[in-house]
Formats: sequence, structure tokens, C-alpha cells
Amino acid sequence: MYQPRLSSSTKTALICGIGGQDGAYLAAHLLSHGCLVVGTSRDATVNSFNGLRRLGIHDRVTLESMSLVDFRSVTQVIARHAPDEIYNLAGQTSVGLSFSQPVETFESIVIGVVNLLEAIRILGRRIRLYNAGSSEMFGNTGLNPANEDTVLRPCSPYGIAKATSFWQIAQYRQAYGVEACTGILFNHESPLRPERFVTQKIVAGACRIAAGERTPLHLGDLSVQRDWGWAPEYVVAMHRMLQLDNVDDFVIATGQTRSLEEFVAEVFRAVGLEWQKHVVRDPKLTRPSDIACGRADTTRATERLGWTARYKMPDVARMMVEARLDQAYEARGTAA
Repeated sequence: MYQPRLSSSTKTALICGIGGQDGAYLAAHLLSHGCLVVGTSRDATVNSFNGLRRLGIHDRVTLESMSLVDFRSVTQVIARHAPDEIYNLAGQTSVGLSFSQPVETFESIVIGVVNLLEAIRILGRRIRLYNAGSSEMFGNTGLNPANEDTVLRPCSPYGIAKATSFWQIAQYRQAYGVEACTGILFNHESPLRPERFVTQKIVAGACRIAAGERTPLHLGDLSVQRDWGWAPEYVVAMHRMLQLDNVDDFVIATGQTRSLEEFVAEVFRAVGLEWQKHVVRDPKLTRPSDIACGRADTTRATERLGWTARYKMPDVARMMVEARLDQAYEARGTAA
């Protein structure tokens, strides 16, 4: 059973990629535990950090510019802030975009992880590192739920990059004793998702149509199946992974797999519409290769982290719609 390590002083946590969905929720979670939080992005002077602002914590976080592909930049920031924990959530995050930008995807994920590991090793400090993996590393596992021992067979440039960084983490842990681990997270969503992600695209489109827009929503393959969870819950698992006496890799998911068509139906149901009347299937939006079905076995996370997802896909769809509608209502009130 999960038993956190005891600490006699306030920890400093460095979040690489704090401008994203997970970075904002993780920052809020760490602040609630009394941590000092330092966040980085490639250029902190121009990043709006909307997620931090929406959560009301922007002024409670120290922000730094840091390029993960620049070893000097990484080493300087780590040396300056001397973090106890580093959470690497940075790098290219879109599976779809990775097909058109494979080199940038690989470099931002793989080189970034190597630089963090090397900086920790060379500085010689006891720093624990969490690295964001992905269920995309598994590729197609058929009907078999993937766990921490499942063979990796990625089928996208994004998945290949994440798999490479996974093995880098394992090698530095074994060869150099670096306390590093990978969270193999399945799909997790929230109102902070940008519209380039299909879940938020669906939510935004359904809400616009419910408000009177007549343009249909164009989507690709609705038969793909995924395990969708709630992002604010998943960052709790990230934090717990670094509190164990011995760090290890964990699959984090709800354990329930649903189709994209089911997600679409739940979203449109939440706005009182029948999705079939408003959705157009567009073959141009399908990927060159894709995972047909993602299934997860979360036994290790349940037993060793004491973590189990509370919210499942129908909850996630409903909460994303509610947040979108609330945001639109607030915007109208401000404009008035």
C-alpha cells in the first residue's frame, strides 16, 4: 500500500512544460502540498500560461525560460533552483502532429529527457525525475490490457519517441542509480485541453452547434477505442510516483475503454442534441496509422500507489461540456 516518504522541509518541484494541461493541474496539486513550484517553458516571457491563470495560481509559481534540447539551459536552471523533484511534461504532445513533424517530435521528447538525466547525473544531486510516457508506446495490443511489462510496439512518431525516452529512463536508473521513472498515462482530458485535441474539438463543436451554429463537426475514424480519464486526477498519481521509497514505472488509466463514437454521443447528449445529425465523417482526418483499441491494466497503480480513477469517460465528457458552457456564460456576462 502507498506510504509517502516523510520530509522535514519544504520541497522544491521543477515542472518542465508547465504551460500545458498537466503542468497547470500538477502545479496546483503540488502547491496544495506546500511545495515551492518552479515552472519552465521555451520562452516564459511570451507564454500566456492560460492554464495557470484559469486555476488562479499564476502568481504563486516561479516561471523560467528553458529549452530542453539545450543542455546548458537545462543545467543552469536545475543548478539555480536545486529542485528535489523534476516533472518532465514538456515536448511535442500531439500524436497527429507527429506524423507531419517527426523530427521535431523526436528531438523535443528524446533529447530533452537525455539532457535532464545527464544534468542530474553530472550535478551529482539527489533529484527525483518523473517523465511523462504515453499509452501510445504500446501500439496495438488487441483485446489485451497493457501493463508495465507489456512489449512496446508504437505505431506513431510520437509513440516511438515516448518509447525511446522510456528506455532512457530505465537505463539511467539501472546504470547510474538516477531515481527516475515513467508514468505511462492513457488519454486524460480536461477543460484546459486546446482544440487541437479531438476531445476538446468535439466539446467546442457541440457547444457551438447547440448555440445555433449550423456548420457540422468534421471528424475522422469514430471506431477507435481509448481509455479516457480526468487530468486533475492523473497528476495525483504523478506526484505519488515520486514519493515511493523506490521509484518505479506505472500505467495510469481508468481501466475502462470506450469508442470515440461513444465519446461524441456523450458530449452531444450533454447539450441536448443527437450527434448523428451534426457530425460528418471525413476520411482526410484519419492518421496514416493509428491504434485501434487502447486497454489498460492498472493493478500496480492500485496496489502500490493506492490510486484508482474516480471519473470515467461519461463523467469526463459531461464535465468538459459544463466547463465550456460556464466559460461561455462568463464571457457573455463580461461583454455585457
